[in-house]
Amino acid sequence: MKKYLLLWFKVTMQTTQVAFASRTGVILFTLGKIIRFIFFIFFLFIVTSKTNSLAGYTVWQIILFFLTFNLIDVISQFLWRDVYRFRSYIVSGNFDMILAKPISSLFRALFGGSDILDLFTLVPLLLFLAFVVSKLDPVSLIDIALYTVLVLNGLIIALALHVFVLALGVVTTEVDNAIWMVREITQLGRFPIKVYPHPISFLFTYILPVAALVTIPSHALMGLLTPEGIIISLAFSSLLYFSSIWCWRSALKKYASASS
Repeated sequence: MKKYLLLWFKVTMQTTQVAFASRTGVILFTLGKIIRFIFFIFFLFIVTSKTNSLAGYTVWQIILFFLTFNLIDVISQFLWRDVYRFRSYIVSGNFDMILAKPISSLFRALFGGSDILDLFTLVPLLLFLAFVVSKLDPVSLIDIALYTVLVLNGLIIALALHVFVLALGVVTTEVDNAIWMVREITQLGRFPIKVYPHPISFLFTYILPVAALVTIPSHALMGLLTPEGIIISLAFSSLLYFSSIWCWRSALKKYASASS
């Protein structure tokens, strides 16, 4: 573990130096993320201004869904940003060198350089999340603990989805479209599942991990969490995680290297 933490720190520092080579780019990138975040919050206030609710949820509860999604999304992008660069490793042949090194190829593909710029938005996001929680009904320490556990569980689901994309990239060299498709599907969790018609809400609850990713953790802070929700969330994370590891190992067996 110490070896891999040191490796992660070194490659992250290297990618950070590259990112900060253009200070104007860093400022514009961070400012763009903050503006997009503010505009979507403004949009939520506009949508709920006439009725003060949406699908039975108050405006602060709706914002909580959005913040929970963003929390998982920002942490995922910070940790696994190198997934977006994985295709270049495959088509250039650099993945052959990764496989030849005495480290886990999956670790290198996932943690090959975290994006430090995402941390700039994580701190204000956590502060705003704490403010929104204060606007809800009294929240107990148990609710906060359950929320924390289920957010971590959501990160395991996000990790598994990234591993699936990497496995697909090894077999087909198709990564970019796959990762953006995953992001588009998970972004539907910015709103509560009850907003969608019944067939779609059923799909997002029992087939696709959208509810387990965002809705179920948010319900923990609202006092709406049910034993069924906990079972669904844990079942999704376990199934997806072990399936993704199996897919990655199977993909490596089919890898023919850049020379082929």
